Amino acid sequence: MTALSMVWGAMGVQAQTVSLISDDEETILQTLVVQAASDELKQALGVSTITAEDLANKPSGRDVSEIIRTMPGVNLTGNTATGQRGNNRQIDIRGMGPENTLILIDGKPVLSRNSVRMGRQGERDTRGDTAWVPPEMIERIEVIRGPAAARYGSGASGGVVNIITKRPETTTVTVSSYLQVPEHVEEGGTKRANIAIGGPINDVFSYRLMAGGSWTDPDSTNINDEATEDTDSPAGREGVVSYDLRGLWSAQIDADNKIDVEATYSRQSNIYAGDTLLRGGTSAGSLAEGLADIGAETNRVERTTLSATHYGTYAFGDSESYVQWEHTFNHRLKEGTAGGGEGEINATDEYNDITLDNLIAKSEWDLPVDMIWNQTVTLGAEYRGEFMSDPTVQDQSPFTDASPGLGVTLDPAERDPDIEAHLAAIYAEDNILVTDQLTVTPGIRLDWHDRFGINFSPSLNASFKLTDEITLKGGIARAFKAPNLFQLNPNYYWNSRGNGCPPGMGPCAVIGNPDLDPEISINKELGIAYANLDGWAASLSYFHNDYDNRIVAGTTSYGQINGGTNVFRWENSGPAVVSGIEGNLTVPVHESLTWTTNFTKMIESKDLTTGQPLSLVPEYTINTALRWEALEDLGLTLSATHYGKISPRTVDARGEPITDVAELETRDPYTIFNFGLDYKPTEQLKISAGINNLFDERLFRTGNGANTYNEPGRTYYLSLAGTF
Repeated sequence: MTALSMVWGAMGVQAQTVSLISDDEETILQTLVVQAASDELKQALGVSTITAEDLANKPSGRDVSEIIRTMPGVNLTGNTATGQRGNNRQIDIRGMGPENTLILIDGKPVLSRNSVRMGRQGERDTRGDTAWVPPEMIERIEVIRGPAAARYGSGASGGVVNIITKRPETTTVTVSSYLQVPEHVEEGGTKRANIAIGGPINDVFSYRLMAGGSWTDPDSTNINDEATEDTDSPAGREGVVSYDLRGLWSAQIDADNKIDVEATYSRQSNIYAGDTLLRGGTSAGSLAEGLADIGAETNRVERTTLSATHYGTYAFGDSESYVQWEHTFNHRLKEGTAGGGEGEINATDEYNDITLDNLIAKSEWDLPVDMIWNQTVTLGAEYRGEFMSDPTVQDQSPFTDASPGLGVTLDPAERDPDIEAHLAAIYAEDNILVTDQLTVTPGIRLDWHDRFGINFSPSLNASFKLTDEITLKGGIARAFKAPNLFQLNPNYYWNSRGNGCPPGMGPCAVIGNPDLDPEISINKELGIAYANLDGWAASLSYFHNDYDNRIVAGTTSYGQINGGTNVFRWENSGPAVVSGIEGNLTVPVHESLTWTTNFTKMIESKDLTTGQPLSLVPEYTINTALRWEALEDLGLTLSATHYGKISPRTVDARGEPITDVAELETRDPYTIFNFGLDYKPTEQLKISAGINNLFDERLFRTGNGANTYNEPGRTYYLSLAGTF
């Protein structure tokens, strides 16, 4: 007698076992596994993973962005393509800019940087959102680029960085410390210390507690003087002081249900180094210079979260659902909000306090389905509410009069400091094993925003196995980014007496526009991957993003205020394009020696209307590393990054061609070498030490053209971690 049996796997995986049963034996023919769509998409070409071992072998200094930027398609850039705030370097994936990179912690969005005021060119005085978790507390980091990232919704047009924290399986105490010492005294070093304790309490309950602090010194206030031959040179990197507390309580209710409750508090404050928005540095005798000389704290961001997560594992499928409240308190000395003084501190004891509350809820279900093909259907729903209170709108100048229909409030005292936006979504994906060789993953996401209405985001990803070792992979997805609260708020405005206005249209003002549409990006990716059992691996992929509806400060006057000041709004602009090639290669040179290399070649990254770059990223980037497991407990790593030429903008903020030769300077190609070793003298203790920028290749911020940031010189580091 012959029978056919089906066994459904757990954790969003469908397993089909085909059996032949006779009177005396059972023969298993094959098992086919169909993953959930989220797991399948994490195997796309545009996905990289950084492990806890990677972070321990090559510890990050100021921020884990330092190691994230070594992934294919990833660079660090300032906030905008103008070069303003150039030393505020953040994750920029595939040239789409930091604002199009969505940061997650344990799968939950991190949106604290949205509390920082946005200037006319789209810049923010923010360090990004990748430093809220100490590197020693991270289990892994997933970097997701291109079509695979579109499933995460608004803000993921460039990609997603998912920082996943450690969960101890046994009762452990981990203590870690890190010290980075620069060779040049005018550059800031870093100290860090953390402790974590956690594990099971009994068969049901477990816990995790983390506490840590990090102290990074600022660069000297005159670090760039020699390079610019000017005592009023652009500022170097500011210092940062961080404190982190994280607590997690987990309950395994039964075999099918698990609940996590987590609370976190983080505080990041700066040590001012003198940076200003338009000049890039302080002028002699200015208020900002005095603050920089004493290393004052000029801004502080506090982030608090409270979340509850439910994990379900049932016979019919699996689920993960959470609700999270994220509160950000942005406290900073008052700055100019208009004209030549924009972004320059103008008070020593008066502060602007902006609060941002984000309420996020999500539920996702993976359901194995036995139909024509083996498949797993994913269904999800998500809600994001953003609530901001920004009293700075009441500090701005009064309007004496305004053209009809502008919707501006004349009296500052009557301007509402509160604004909110709501975004709800439903989505469906189906991971289908069409044949043993072909897997396709279609998806559709529908988002509703209370300002712009409905947005559809379809996607299709596919994988085809040419052989057991060679696979073709590709995908296409429609990604989007909702306007931020500053861009939507008609009570938030920027003004100028003329220097920041389109030619012949000054004085002018730019106000928020509640009628904005979302930014749209059609992301495409196609490539080939090779891997064998001996450890050889390689991939090559082409990506192309057609970017439309970008939100920019407009150049068309909508009317006038104050009897002659032209008013512009944030507008949806014309098309832009981003394209390039990524590749990686892993060579097992010897059983104890491995060579890995990846590269990114940017083909295009520009606004098709103006011809200007979307981000100031290198034309190409090559990361390479040689890892030698010299002894069972000793590893040595020699690594290098080579950056290609960085070209500047050729049009200024007013839209006029730049004629000053100095402002058209490129940043020439350069290479940074690093050496590190890691040693485990006992099972409980790990020591890492090394030299960054081995050959002391220093670059300085001149503020001219593409020379927008400092590349620090040779530094020495030591990291100690013990687990007991």
